[in-house]
Amino acid sequence: MATFLIKSLVSQTTVKHSPSDHTSSRIEIKSALIPMKRCRSGKIPVLAASIRSENDHSTEAQKKKNGNAINLQSSLLLDAEYDVASKDAHPRPLSSTHSSNSVSNGPRLRVAYQGVRGAYSESAAQKVYPNCEAVPCEQFDTAFETVERWLVDRAVLPIENSLGGSIHRNYDLLLRHRLHIVGEVKYAVRHCLLANHGVKVEDLKRVLSHPQALAQCENTLTKLGLVREAVDDTAGAAKHVALQKLEDTGAVASSAAASIYGLNILAEDIQDDSDNVTRFLILAREPIIPGTDRPFKTSIVFSLEEGPGVLFKALAVFALRQINLTKIESRPLRKQPLRASDDGNSGLPKYFDYLFYVDFEASMADENAQNACRHLKEFATFLRVLGSYPVHTSMM
Repeated sequence: MATFLIKSLVSQTTVKHSPSDHTSSRIEIKSALIPMKRCRSGKIPVLAASIRSENDHSTEAQKKKNGNAINLQSSLLLDAEYDVASKDAHPRPLSSTHSSNSVSNGPRLRVAYQGVRGAYSESAAQKVYPNCEAVPCEQFDTAFETVERWLVDRAVLPIENSLGGSIHRNYDLLLRHRLHIVGEVKYAVRHCLLANHGVKVEDLKRVLSHPQALAQCENTLTKLGLVREAVDDTAGAAKHVALQKLEDTGAVASSAAASIYGLNILAEDIQDDSDNVTRFLILAREPIIPGTDRPFKTSIVFSLEEGPGVLFKALAVFALRQINLTKIESRPLRKQPLRASDDGNSGLPKYFDYLFYVDFEASMADENAQNACRHLKEFATFLRVLGSYPVHTSMM
């Protein structure tokens, strides 16, 4: 896929600090369209989450709090050659009623996912939007780009699995692209051993699947004595076995993939742990307006200067306000992962600069969350709100 011209909508933020979290705060937004330039210093520029809120402690204001729209925008400032110019200079925030937990009653949404038909990502997309047109993408990068280029309305992509851990590639892509997290969905993964009709378990010599799927079924596959071969996705493995009419090779994939590609299910639920759940993120071009009418989660990314206790200080801004953290992930800073020691002594080892991805249980419509982010911004070298969205609790 071709590389695109880079321009970015940058929000210039004016913050009026209050002497205490208990007084009203206001963060105003001024928008400007400017071309992107690479930072000559090699350090990533500050990425500010822009929030505008009005905190009125009167009784009437409290009654209207849940109904008021909180304008939440993420300003993006990167040396990102992959960033794509937005078609709309002023993205329209979506209401939280249009988030991941809602079903479209209008025209069918086009929802991108990585893989081919029968992938677990397709099932997750259809769980969120039962009437959607699911659009397969070869790579995760492609799914991000199709949303940015207005080819689809949403993307549903895995971010972590209860057995396999985080999908690091998608963490990196969240920062590289200008999309917003508007929801999440948790999907219970049930792996099946598939083969062509007439093939028995004892006929199999090898099995194909995604590396994580193979790892999640390690005990079963070891007992069967099968050689494991990794491919790009589970449904793609099933498709290959069916199209090539392989008689000594099976696939680890979903029951839906078996139905689509005409394969026989030799064994069900072959994962080592029955509690095998993948969390997917729903991505859109526009953020949603966060609310306080139901549990919300907020995802941010930030970086810090090196020093003793700096990360502790960053996390303390949430603990001090009784905000629960549900996830923290660190990734080396792209483009400039290593930093020299401060004393300039070349004999001392260099150390990594990190980005910290954090999920916390609070809505950006909540004054506590706003104050926590404002506090963090005082000493973070870089801060961006990736999204504030309803918590998803049901399984399937």
